[in-house]
Amino acid sequence: MGRSASRPVPDTELRGRLEDPGLLRTEGFVGGAWQDGAARFTVTDPASGGAVAQVARLDADAAQAAVDGAQAAFAGWSMALPQERGAALRRWFDLMVAAREDLARIMVAEQGKPLSEARGEIDYAASFLEFYAEEAKRPDIRGVTSHLPDAEVEVWREPVGVAALVTPWNFPSAMITRKAAAALAAGCTCVVHPSAETPLSALALAVLAERAGLAPGLFNVVPGDAPEVVGAWVADRRVRALSFTGSTEVGRLLYRQSADTVKKLVLELGGHAPFIVFDDADLDQAVEEAVKAKFATTGQDCLGANRFFVQRGQYAAFCERFAARVAALTLGPGMADCDLGPLMNEAAVAKQESHVADAIARGARCLAGGARSPLGPLFYKPTLLVDVPRDALIMTEETFGPVAAVTPFDAEDEVVAAANDTEYGLVSYLHTMDPRRIYRVSRALQFGMVAVNRTKVTGAPIPFGGMKQSGIGREGARWGLEAFTDIKYVCRDWR
Repeated sequence: MGRSASRPVPDTELRGRLEDPGLLRTEGFVGGAWQDGAARFTVTDPASGGAVAQVARLDADAAQAAVDGAQAAFAGWSMALPQERGAALRRWFDLMVAAREDLARIMVAEQGKPLSEARGEIDYAASFLEFYAEEAKRPDIRGVTSHLPDAEVEVWREPVGVAALVTPWNFPSAMITRKAAAALAAGCTCVVHPSAETPLSALALAVLAERAGLAPGLFNVVPGDAPEVVGAWVADRRVRALSFTGSTEVGRLLYRQSADTVKKLVLELGGHAPFIVFDDADLDQAVEEAVKAKFATTGQDCLGANRFFVQRGQYAAFCERFAARVAALTLGPGMADCDLGPLMNEAAVAKQESHVADAIARGARCLAGGARSPLGPLFYKPTLLVDVPRDALIMTEETFGPVAAVTPFDAEDEVVAAANDTEYGLVSYLHTMDPRRIYRVSRALQFGMVAVNRTKVTGAPIPFGGMKQSGIGREGARWGLEAFTDIKYVCRDWR
């Protein structure tokens, strides 16, 4: 949770950098009204450590009020024509596209990612509003061949009710729209708890939702202490669905807590992605994609490649070229638009240090980086470790930072077994030019997504999600609607 505020912190610096200062709100948005709290917490810039703004710390009563508003709005919204729901999402999309630069600047101020990456996230976030604006107009009603004489059978998908959406700090806009657009398209209403590190992006989305004409109660944003706010929602039987993106540890906790009210769940949890390079891969392409897969969002991405397995014939050349590319990456504040920005907090930096020290103690070599940067306490140099033994911490734990660990392999069966030797199963990366190997290895990898000879695979039309302890359910595409709907079977006598 952000720091408690003992005195007001002016937000005039960030406000002055926005073309539309009205996008910067520091109150919660509950039942269509902006609501302050008895206390506030401070949002800080991870690049400078300076205060950005103070945000209302709403409590369990506000969380319940948000559910009250969402429940009240559900009847009308669920019965609205699909075209009406789609039109509202389209208006929200248009406003988001128009506000792209301001939304990106708000994100940089509280999250720290480079400005170009923030702009890219806003485009990605908006794409979910556009996609589900169209999908809202295609309700899934299917006729079924009747098994009874004189009977007509249909299967409907109907919205479940109020959906609680709990989102992380690394993608503070896209993780909200990916969930909310699907829920609203399905006919549900939403209560949102953003990370305490990055609430300003969520509140800016609420401003735009209000301007788009979404009725009071359809989209609520409740900043505050997660155990208090989310705890109230987990216990509330009116909240019929919970969608969470975050750590596996917290996901397990929410899974257990949701059992008493039997909620529908989507859990997008941790990752520990392998990046596999075979001898027949295009080496230049593999190196460039390795940089993207590891260092986007300064490595703070559940899709980030964590374990690099390179077949021995390419190993030395790959390490040499990868080291040169890593050493050339630039590090700086987000508004400077360097390649990498700061990490989110001190714990993240300490984890990089721990993983690097452990790997080196076990015999790994550091070819680039390997230390904090003098730019500030949350800056860590982009780092490449090679000859990393497979029992090193970095090969068994998600690093969530700008440290790449490379190890050699000899045979296909060996590397598949090593890649699958984890409880995580979100995404895997595969580089080879052999079409039969692409098929074999893609089938054998126990991951919900496989990227072949590329890194970028995500988008609104695809089902995003993982296997094993990387979560349950899918987001995006038609599958993204499923968690927010129930199946209703109707059997009619037509005589």
